[in-house]
Amino acid sequence: MKATFVGRKKEKNELLDLFHSERSEFITVYGRRRIGKTYLINNLFADKYIFKVTAVLGGSTKEQLGVFTKALSEYSKDDIKHPSDWFEAFNELRKLLEKSTGKRKVIFIDEMPWFDTKKSRFISALEHFWNGWASTQNNIMLIVCGSAASWIVKKLFRNRGGLHNRITRRILLQPFTLAECRMYAETLGLPKDELNLLDMYMTFGGIPYYLSLLNTKLSFTQNVNRLCFSPEGELRDEFDNLYASLFNNASRHIMVVEALGKKKIGLTRDEIKKLTKIPEGGNLSVTLEELEQSGFIRKYTPFARKKKGMLYQLVDHFTLFYIAFMKEKSSEDSDYWIKKRETQSFRVWRGYAFEQVCLSHVRQIIRAIGIAGVITHIESWRSEQSDPGAQIDMLINRSDNVISLCEMKYTDTEFSMTKKHAQDLRNKRTVFIDETGTKKAVQITLITPVGIKRNEYFDIVQSIITTEDLFYE
Repeated sequence: MKATFVGRKKEKNELLDLFHSERSEFITVYGRRRIGKTYLINNLFADKYIFKVTAVLGGSTKEQLGVFTKALSEYSKDDIKHPSDWFEAFNELRKLLEKSTGKRKVIFIDEMPWFDTKKSRFISALEHFWNGWASTQNNIMLIVCGSAASWIVKKLFRNRGGLHNRITRRILLQPFTLAECRMYAETLGLPKDELNLLDMYMTFGGIPYYLSLLNTKLSFTQNVNRLCFSPEGELRDEFDNLYASLFNNASRHIMVVEALGKKKIGLTRDEIKKLTKIPEGGNLSVTLEELEQSGFIRKYTPFARKKKGMLYQLVDHFTLFYIAFMKEKSSEDSDYWIKKRETQSFRVWRGYAFEQVCLSHVRQIIRAIGIAGVITHIESWRSEQSDPGAQIDMLINRSDNVISLCEMKYTDTEFSMTKKHAQDLRNKRTVFIDETGTKKAVQITLITPVGIKRNEYFDIVQSIITTEDLFYE
C-alpha cells in the first residue's frame, strides 16, 4: 500500500499560513536526517514552486553552482550560462522570479548547508539576495532546509552579519509521536497493535524513513534482522552515514554518543571529557551543542542540582540501538537478532528504550495523570548520600504542590507488583524526600505498557499509565 501524508498538523498549518502571508517570508525547516523535512515541504508546495534545488553532499563549489544552474535552466526554460560565483547565481534567480507571474513565489533550497562550501561566499550572496531584493517584495516565500541543524543555528539563527534577525519563521521538525507512527503504519499496511508499534518506536524512534523500510510480509523481529544485521541490510551502515552526513569530523560526535550510551541517566561535561579524552581545546562544547541541536542528545539539570551539575543524555533511539547491538556485531548468523531477543542484554536495552519513549511522550503522560492545566517541569534525580541509594529517571515537578515520581517498567503482560518492587518504591520515595527536603506531596506513577495486576502491593501506586495513554494523539 502506498504511504499517504500523515501527522505534522501544526507544521502544515503554520506553513500554509505563511503561504498566505502578505509579506515576504524567509523560513527555515530543520531537524534530524530522515525526519521527513523534504517530504513535508514537497507535499504542500510541489505544484507551487517557482524554483527548487537540492545541494549535493560533499560537492565542490563548482559542482554546487552547476546543480543550481541546472535547476535555474529547468525552471526558466532557458539555457543559463554557468555563473562564476554565488552572487551571479542568485542574480539569475532574481531574474527568474521577476519574470514569474505567480501571485506567491515559492523558492525551496533543500540541504542548504551543503551549498556553503569553504571560501564559496555562499552566505554573503544569500544575504545580498535577501536583503537587497527579496525582502523588499511582498510575495516571496523562501524555504530553506537542512539536516545539519548546527549549521542552521550558527549560520542563520545566530548570524551577526547581514542575515541577523532575517529569518521570519523557524520550524524544527520532531520525530513522529506514537500516535503518528500508528497512523503512518496504517498507510504502509503494517500491524497496528500497540505493543508491536512500541517495539518499532523503541528501535527506530519516530523516524518515518526507517518505518517505510519495513516489509509488511515479515514480523518486526524479522524486519530488524534483515534491515540491521543482514549483509545487504539498508540500515547496516546507517549509523556511520548518518553522523558523517551531518557533522564535519564526526569522530568526536560518535565518541560522545558512545560514552553517553553507557550511562542511561546521563553524564556531566567533565565525565564526557574524561571518557572521550577529547582535549580542552578539542571543541567539546561545540560537539555537544551540535548533537543537541540535531536532536541526538538532551541537556538537563537534575532535581535540586545547580547548573554545574547539568547532565547530557543520549535520546536518539536508533543510536541507542546501534550502540547496544550493532556496533560490536561481527557474526554473520542470519538469525542473530531473533536469538539476541532471548538474552539479558536485550532485556536491559528494552527497559532503557522504553524509558526514552516515555520521556518523549511527556505531554501524553501529563494528560493521563489529569494535570494538563498544571505548570510542570520534567526532571530526574539520583541519591548522593543514602545507602542504599536511589535513582529516579523521571519526575514531574508540579505547581499544584505535588511531585510525581515516575517508575517506568516494560513488560508485555500485566505488571505484577511484588513485595520487593513495593519496598524499592517506598525506599525511593523516602530517600528522595529525606535528601531533597521537599515539602511537596510525593506520589508514585507507574508507566507500564499493559497495566498492573491488582494484588496486595499494587496500591502503592497513585497513577497508572499504559500504552493506551502514550498513543493519545
